[in-house]
Formats: sequence, structure tokens, C-alpha cells
Amino acid sequence: QLQLVESGGGWVQPGGSLRLSCAASGFSLDYYDVAWYRQAPGKEREGVSCLSNSHVETTYYVDSVKGRFTISRDKAKNTVFLEMNALKPEDTAVYYCAADHMPRCRYFDYHPHNFDLWGRGALVTVSS
Repeated sequence: QLQLVESGGGWVQPGGSLRLSCAASGFSLDYYDVAWYRQAPGKEREGVSCLSNSHVETTYYVDSVKGRFTISRDKAKNTVFLEMNALKPEDTAVYYCAADHMPRCRYFDYHPHNFDLWGRGALVTVSS
């Protein structure tokens, strides 16, 4: 069974940091584009970042997180991470990872429906 599981969410004060993990089972993330999305209460899901497959390894970020968030891959752990620094209250959301074996990253923020595999999400709360 192909599965993605997010972890690492929690509560943090503004300016703090968290690292989210997206662990895959049943398949190798090396051959997949992997994206992070988030959905805040009462808002639509939005793209955050994307990492193309390990043969390309191109990273993409939406403007609101550039310079603060970093996406990376650990091949040995079959896991993709989202390092989040300088967190703001507006970063509060449920964060989802998604993966697809086709090249999806270039337009990931416009076409989330292109990703076949999704995790259940991890809640990130940024407040004082």
C-alpha cells in the first residue's frame, strides 16, 4: 500500500521553527515530485513548496515562504522534510504532503489535483 505520513507539527511561538516530515511507505520518493500544501481554517488549500524527483532536485517555493522555508530529501529515510523558520501566525494551518510520479512541481501551486498521493496532514499552530 502506497502511503504518505506527515509528522512534526505542533505549536510554536512567532519567530520559532518547526520541521515537518513526510515519510513514504510502499514506494520510493526518489522517483516522485513531492509537494507541501497547507490549509488554514476557513481558507482554501494553497501550495507551499515542491521538490522535484531526485534526478532533477529542483526546489520551488511560493513567495510567502521564500527565505523562511526549506524543502529537502533524505533518501535513506525515504522522507521529505519542510524546515520552517521565522514562523508567523499566518503560517498556522494543516500541512499536507503530496507526491506524484509525473513532473508536477513547475505548476504545483496552481494544480494540486495533479498529485495522486496525499498524507492526512499535520497541524501547525503559530501563536503567542
